[in-house]
Amino acid sequence: MILLASKSPGRLATLRAAGVEPLVRVSAVDEDTVLHELADRRRLADLPAPSPSEQVQALAQAKALDVAASTDPQEAEVVVGCDSMLEIHGQTVGKPDSATQARERWRAMSGSTGTLYTGHFLLRTTDGAIAEGVSSATIRFGSPSQDEIEAYIASGEPLWCAGAFTIDGLGGAFIEGIDGDPHGVVGISLPLLRRLLADLGVRWTDLWAPPAGGETD
Repeated sequence: MILLASKSPGRLATLRAAGVEPLVRVSAVDEDTVLHELADRRRLADLPAPSPSEQVQALAQAKALDVAASTDPQEAEVVVGCDSMLEIHGQTVGKPDSATQARERWRAMSGSTGTLYTGHFLLRTTDGAIAEGVSSATIRFGSPSQDEIEAYIASGEPLWCAGAFTIDGLGGAFIEGIDGDPHGVVGISLPLLRRLLADLGVRWTDLWAPPAGGETD
């Protein structure tokens, strides 16, 4: 059994579609605080600003550790934390703070190309062993009309998604193509997750839920 430290419906749906039924527990991590502390540590060490990969990994780690602190090993063998951010036009962005910001994002993204990064941090509850990694994919955005952008924002979907878009929901019609793992764009890379679980001694196929209804004649 794995425990997903995320409230993302896309991540949960992706795991369920792959035959895995995780426990779900949402962390109490303040994402802005984590990113500010990361930037401060880099600055004090006279290092460059954190990269998109470092930012998503720091957030994934914070979420997994927060949830793991209150998880009994009898509940779940591994806690999985994830976080996603979009890099576009030299800027790294997460979820928009408002409809106005989502609108600005789409004006910048329309007809452009960006990279979506998703950090994964896994912790084995019995001994604290960890495995981590980042997936990335290139997103080619379409050029929706202003009316389409307004309708999409009014749906509310862009407000809870990294980069203000999805590929597995209403926003999928506005994405022209993806180079990379599409599951990572949804928020959790299945191939990467399988490899990280293997590093912790968990076989992916052992997580598959039994078929509903059992055997039939």
